[in-house]
Amino acid sequence: MQNIEKLNQLLTEFYDKMSSWEQSVVKETGYSLAQVHTIEVLGSHGAMRMKELAEKLGITTGTLTVQIDKLVQAELIERGAHPNDRRAIVVSLTEQGQAIHRHHNQLHLSLVQELTRHLEPEQEKVLAHCLETMNREF
Repeated sequence: MQNIEKLNQLLTEFYDKMSSWEQSVVKETGYSLAQVHTIEVLGSHGAMRMKELAEKLGITTGTLTVQIDKLVQAELIERGAHPNDRRAIVVSLTEQGQAIHRHHNQLHLSLVQELTRHLEPEQEKVLAHCLETMNREF
């Protein structure tokens, strides 16, 4: 099998397994995967404008507005005016949203520890470098 075919197979298998794991973990929260991803981005990057958040999530601002409405209603996210631009809306996590982010992030950290437990430190560095390089392509 050629290298590119093998990489395709491995990446597809990893993606499928990761997606399945993520679905099962998120299902327990009672929130949708899209909602948890929104919480994840805000938890990692802090408060941001709607447009910036939509870009990070790879969705339209219209789709994000529906998502944010539900998260505001669930008291996980709050909206506010941008301090320097009254036209812009900034969204941030509430205390409850931050708690969900911390819990979900810990699940991710545990998974990464489990998946990399047999890697040597140098292999972890190479893996991190490869993932950083690949992520820049998106």
